[in-house]
Amino acid sequence: MAEDAILGYLATHEEIPDSGQFASQHGLHHNDVVNVIKSLHGFRYIDAQDIKRESWVLTDEGKKYAAEGSPEVQLFLAIPSEGSIAKDELQKKLDPSLFKIGCSQAGKNKWVDMGKQVSRKVQHVEDKVKDLLIRIQDGQTLGKEDINSLRARKLIVAQTWKGYSVSKGPNYAPKRKKVATDLTRENLQRGDWKELEFKEYNFNAKGPPAEAGHLHPLLKVKQQLKNIFLQMGFEEMPTNNFVESSFWNFDALFQPQQHPARDSHDTFFLEAPSTTRELPEDYVQLVKRVHESGGYGSRGYMYDWKREEANKNLLRTHTTAVSTRMLYTLAKQPFAPKRYFSIDRVFRNESVDRTHLAEFHQIEGLVCDRGLTLGDLIGVLNDFFSRLGMSKLRFKPAYNPYTEPSMEIFSYHEGLKKWVEIGNSGMFRPEMLLPMGFPEDVRVIAWGLSLERPTMILYGIDNIRDLFGHKVDLSLIKRNPICRLGIN
Repeated sequence: MAEDAILGYLATHEEIPDSGQFASQHGLHHNDVVNVIKSLHGFRYIDAQDIKRESWVLTDEGKKYAAEGSPEVQLFLAIPSEGSIAKDELQKKLDPSLFKIGCSQAGKNKWVDMGKQVSRKVQHVEDKVKDLLIRIQDGQTLGKEDINSLRARKLIVAQTWKGYSVSKGPNYAPKRKKVATDLTRENLQRGDWKELEFKEYNFNAKGPPAEAGHLHPLLKVKQQLKNIFLQMGFEEMPTNNFVESSFWNFDALFQPQQHPARDSHDTFFLEAPSTTRELPEDYVQLVKRVHESGGYGSRGYMYDWKREEANKNLLRTHTTAVSTRMLYTLAKQPFAPKRYFSIDRVFRNESVDRTHLAEFHQIEGLVCDRGLTLGDLIGVLNDFFSRLGMSKLRFKPAYNPYTEPSMEIFSYHEGLKKWVEIGNSGMFRPEMLLPMGFPEDVRVIAWGLSLERPTMILYGIDNIRDLFGHKVDLSLIKRNPICRLGIN
């Protein structure tokens, strides 16, 4: 209907100056007219020029005041013409938000005396705000000062109207010719294919996007990190046990049972099953002894070590629990140097914010060999992080219960122009390694960092909840680029 009206009108007129007025005059919806104009313009039946007009429309709040009156007038009318009213009583008569705005505007206009008792200063007022809003509804033009006043109160917003002016195009005809899009069997049988006009084939048109699976950014970065570890000769540790005993998570690491990290405020303990079924008894006794009275050159922590604490099940707080198991197994065999790594989930009872979640991923690497020193650790760290594109490193002494010496790792962030902490490292203590059965000259160097932090930096994400968890926007997964660590 809109198409016939447009083509028919142009048969006797040079142009349609305004598509909005044309739609109103012919009883058509403007959106329908616009869609037809776009279609006819595409086939060059018509030429179309954009028209834009700025106008002001009422917000929902503005519409309410246009119908009921402005807050200041409503407040003024609620005050008795003679005498006064208690402010608390006046507040009960009006909506809280309306009362607050009304008090402010009425006081500004010097209509009322505000105190514990509220009274009128004048007897008659005009609702200028309501009148202005009604004028805008009627399509009238207001002065700049009035517009600024209403806009400051968020009672009106600017609206851009878009339409077209239309004239005949090079292919104009009073009626559109139907073009064929397919050559059918019936066309061939009837022989009418010779008279058909076929639609031109658009070789530049894009097909529908292919539906396919997409890797999460964390998986992409994780795979790149795995490749780096494998290139450096590391082998991956099995990390399939999310549930771990306190013994392997804490005690075997020479972490005392009164350490704050073992508190329920920091760790998720299981209710069922609440305790582990079995532990290597000989090793448990050695760990107990080194905690209580020391050994191997250590005084220990000198406290009463409790087996029931060690038996408690929890969600592992770090993948170092896996490293402990692997080292214990390695110590039971004829010694051979090893390089291990792991990348998997860990759980901590932390408050969720922009940079912290209760569930996240930890990257861990360790090297076990004879005669290793702090210099070897620094060398491995420089090699590892240089492959991530982080060539400027600094190290700061730190404290960890199960490593001595320990170091925090800092890298210079070119974007932020400052040094940023990226991980932690150290050498496992003799109190941890010797009870396992390692020779005295065997040392283990290790380091760890989160997977989320480098991923957030690589993909420009500043809120961890936008990367991992139930609030992730799935479109992020579809449109994120391939991860290329260390490559600009």
